[in-house]
Amino acid sequence: MTSSGSPQDLSILAELERKVLWLATWTIHHANHVRDNADGLKVGGHQASCASLATIMTALYFRTLRPQDRVAVKPHASPNFHAIQYLLGRQTRDKLEAFRGFKGAQSYPSRTKDTDDVDFSTGSVGLGVAQTLFSSLTQDYVRSHGWGLARPEGRMIALLGDAELDEGNIFEAMLEGWKQGLRNCWWIVDYNRQSLDAVVREGLWERYQNLFRNFGWDVVLLKYGALQEAAFAEPGGEVLRQWIDSCPNQLYSALVFQGGAAWRKRLNDEIGDQGPVTALLERRSDDELARLMNNLGGHDLPSIIAAFDAVDHDRPVCFIAYTIKGYGLPLAGHKDNHAGLMTPAQMETFRKSMNIRPGEEWSRFEGLEHPAAEIEAFLDRVPFASAGNRSLLAERIAVPESLAVTIQTQMSTQLGFGALLNELGRGDTSVAARMVTASPDVTVSTSLGPWVNRRGLFAREALADTFKSERIPSTFNWEFSPKGQHIELGIAEMNLFSVLSALGLSHVINGERLLPIGTLYDPFIARGLDALNYACYQDARFILVATPSGITLAPEGGAHQSIAEPLIGMAQDGLAAFEPAFVDELAVILAFALDYIQREGGAEPSERNWLRDETGGSVYLRLSTRPIEQIKRNMTPALRQSIVDGAYWLRAPGPNCQLVVAYTGAVAPEAIQAVGLMAEDRRDIGLLAISSADRLNAGWAAACRARERGLIHARSHIERLFAGLPRHCGIVTVLDGHPATLAWLGAVSGHCVRPLGVEHFGQTGSIDELYRHYGIDASAIIAAAQVIAPGRPIRYLGAA
Repeated sequence: MTSSGSPQDLSILAELERKVLWLATWTIHHANHVRDNADGLKVGGHQASCASLATIMTALYFRTLRPQDRVAVKPHASPNFHAIQYLLGRQTRDKLEAFRGFKGAQSYPSRTKDTDDVDFSTGSVGLGVAQTLFSSLTQDYVRSHGWGLARPEGRMIALLGDAELDEGNIFEAMLEGWKQGLRNCWWIVDYNRQSLDAVVREGLWERYQNLFRNFGWDVVLLKYGALQEAAFAEPGGEVLRQWIDSCPNQLYSALVFQGGAAWRKRLNDEIGDQGPVTALLERRSDDELARLMNNLGGHDLPSIIAAFDAVDHDRPVCFIAYTIKGYGLPLAGHKDNHAGLMTPAQMETFRKSMNIRPGEEWSRFEGLEHPAAEIEAFLDRVPFASAGNRSLLAERIAVPESLAVTIQTQMSTQLGFGALLNELGRGDTSVAARMVTASPDVTVSTSLGPWVNRRGLFAREALADTFKSERIPSTFNWEFSPKGQHIELGIAEMNLFSVLSALGLSHVINGERLLPIGTLYDPFIARGLDALNYACYQDARFILVATPSGITLAPEGGAHQSIAEPLIGMAQDGLAAFEPAFVDELAVILAFALDYIQREGGAEPSERNWLRDETGGSVYLRLSTRPIEQIKRNMTPALRQSIVDGAYWLRAPGPNCQLVVAYTGAVAPEAIQAVGLMAEDRRDIGLLAISSADRLNAGWAAACRARERGLIHARSHIERLFAGLPRHCGIVTVLDGHPATLAWLGAVSGHCVRPLGVEHFGQTGSIDELYRHYGIDASAIIAAAQVIAPGRPIRYLGAA
């Protein structure tokens, strides 16, 4: 903006600040008091939170931000964001009027649900903050590899509340940022000293300041506004400053709420008659005194602009901006104001003070003194909005139909995964070049070692492997360089999912597509589940490889044995879960996944399987360390498609089938053994290999919905597989995970099902011992079959 510092532009900015506050406050009021809410529910106000950040967000969006900058907006400041987008012509009045309603502007900014210019979704506090840090690291990764250099570097900015810094994932991210050489990241702390339920502890800003500086951040304190600074320069001003600095947070907030007369009494009582300072107070009316005491740095537009303009480097910066929660509203400073709503009478008074005529509440320039043409011309010059659509596009990377891998006679899926990545790492393909892996200090134990040896570890500055330079033999080559393709993280699963989220949005943030793959131990998905859910909600695209899994990791004991993760894979929106048993299945699934995470087509379900394969998503692979005998077979197109769709007949049932055994994953040998032993005593028995309970279930549910909506010929993959089964046929399901994962199969065609699985914490032991104890071995399968498919006794019951 050529004249952003001119008096006229600063005057327009001040008017826009008031307009943002009005529109945000009115939007919430309208949602609660004006729009017809059939259930009568009054949703949380957040009017006070919006008021805290109105000045800062005005300075950011209308002056400081450039098109390449990205912002994670504090969740409760969503109405401010939508108001700003509305003023810039990027949000509609209809969406604002429907705020918190169906298809309206979202309560918290959402990349996937909002139609205006949201960079990062926020809602679960702390996650959007960490996202900006990892997005900055992703930008460095992209540019270090020579991509996206035609675009200028952007700053990744988070607007957060002081109470949000209670979230542990923020500090985990800060430590990782220090290790990775974080740049171009701003965090702006709305230090209003109030959380949802309380006023924060005294002196907390000093702890924050020290913490950030210890991690290499610059810290900028925005404590006093221009009015206060001017008053401090008057005779007696230093005494006033000292009183402000020593005033407890709770008292300061209470006096803000009580107003000018309360300020005067408290100051006179505590400072006493000291001549100059008393004269300083007496020169101001009660209203002027309240305005002075409320003039904190976070509400002073010139101070904020000067602080933002002063940053002339790429070091990370934390701005601690003192604010008043509810600034400019009748509920300012009150400790109950978090969910408080202005009454209709208060809103009417506020409307009049803002010079808004009745019926013109939504008018963009209503109540502003400058002519509309001047304001429109100002908005046309706003740097942030100068580049049009900021959501970038990236070309898809062609993925081969099949991936090369040497399959040994005995092999685990985890080892197969390592072999597949090793083969990919050998080549000079676009797929290999765009792949980036990450792991929380379990790189070697999740079979990423060969890939890292070939492609190297990423760092902005080269770092040699000391063991190599000292000629000490080692299996692994740990050399860091800007061209490396593996990001080694500390032991923090929240950081893994946060970095996968950032890497998986590079195509829209940086205009450069990456193919992220993250590995961790399967049970520790639960440690980072909030961040995984957040990544999927943002529609980030990545492949999650979780291994080892289940009680199959027998010697490690219950702390490392997963139970519920298959259910997480089924329930998590935006994540397609697979659990292959054989390496050739894994090769098919990985090729599919590398393509699937790039899809961004229409939302209509496929007529073939009723899955939303056109839109794509992320992928979760649950793998095992158990070596099992591999099947030698020709991977036909039909088999390949069935593996991707979720299941295929390893042994097709006959026309008079009495029993089907359906298995998933590492228990394949037990299922195969049980079927072989039962074949003489149960007619036409079938063996169903389930590679994805998630996609199998999703396809069935989609087909059911389609039929309910009149598409009577809709059929899912599992319905076609079960089409020839007699109704009296029993189904025994088995997996190393919670039995509910496959229990739903009985609902497809009305068959009786006995689901076997693991429901309790594991323990140390051999695989045979644990499978027997938890009831997922061949004997358990046969015993279940005897009950669910009655007939003559199965002669090998107990022999397995």
